[in-house]
Amino acid sequence: MSTDSTVPAGPTSTPAPVDPAGTTGSTDSTGAPLTIGWIGLGAMGAPMVRTAGRAGFAVRAFDLDPAARDAVAADATPVPDAVEAATGAEVVVVMVATPAQLESVLFGQDGRGGIAPVLTPETILLVMSTVGPAALERTLAALEGVTARVVDAPVSGGVARAGTGELLIMVGGAAADVSAVRPLLDALASHAPVVGERAGDGQRLKIVNQLLCGVHIAAAGEALALADSMGLDVQQVHEVLTAGAATSFMFEDRGARMVAGAHDDVRSALGIFVKDMGLVAEAAQEVGQEVPLATSAQEIYARGEEQGLTRKDDSIVYRVLRDQ
Repeated sequence: MSTDSTVPAGPTSTPAPVDPAGTTGSTDSTGAPLTIGWIGLGAMGAPMVRTAGRAGFAVRAFDLDPAARDAVAADATPVPDAVEAATGAEVVVVMVATPAQLESVLFGQDGRGGIAPVLTPETILLVMSTVGPAALERTLAALEGVTARVVDAPVSGGVARAGTGELLIMVGGAAADVSAVRPLLDALASHAPVVGERAGDGQRLKIVNQLLCGVHIAAAGEALALADSMGLDVQQVHEVLTAGAATSFMFEDRGARMVAGAHDDVRSALGIFVKDMGLVAEAAQEVGQEVPLATSAQEIYARGEEQGLTRKDDSIVYRVLRDQ
């Protein structure tokens, strides 16, 4: 259900060794295996589930796509619906793409079919999707009287690092709740700092992350489009500039795909930035902060959406700008 933009995940570390019995780092306070209900097996969710399973966590995994469920069967227990995944789980992870999907998972349609009725006051809801602070606040309010144990932990780092347990996870939540899910976070990430004691602070930092990523990708596309328009060899431009002060991770990574025209090799879909730059705009408006560069970048992603390119790799912004 979900993908995520690719940015450096911070300094890498050697993944924790896995106990042959499959329980190292994955037990609760009683010493029993920590049980995980996982909802969302998209481009990021699936490799994260495999990583968790290989680290010894008992994971019941659900996605609307039966093929996605089957694909993680070696490392998790696929289940046919979200309620079954959540029932009895100590930690319920939600890894979906949009605020609307988060709401649907929790509360279903017209108040029916969601997982909220099977959550208990002791259940920890671990929201790893990028949904923005406003959606997280709505979730907290709607769960009042159900569970107050919500940890906000959006991820960054891309599909490859999701599969190796080297993500960056931005964590917000009460200390006791974060401590309870820390073994899982450490299995999934090389760096999982607590950025605030409020659930929602992780979303706030992820918004800043996505502002930078979105602007950097758009700037890379604009620079290479200008170079091409001036008759320069864009491959040489990319090679030269990656050796100097103008480079960035996004220029190196997305710029290489722009030059190669690898827009069908989808590492991070344009549609993710259509959504995330909208979340940036929403968050900025909420606090009254001007974000002119983000606004300009958002317009470029919106133009790509109008051209039907949301399922293309986000490096397609180069063509959006060059072909205007």
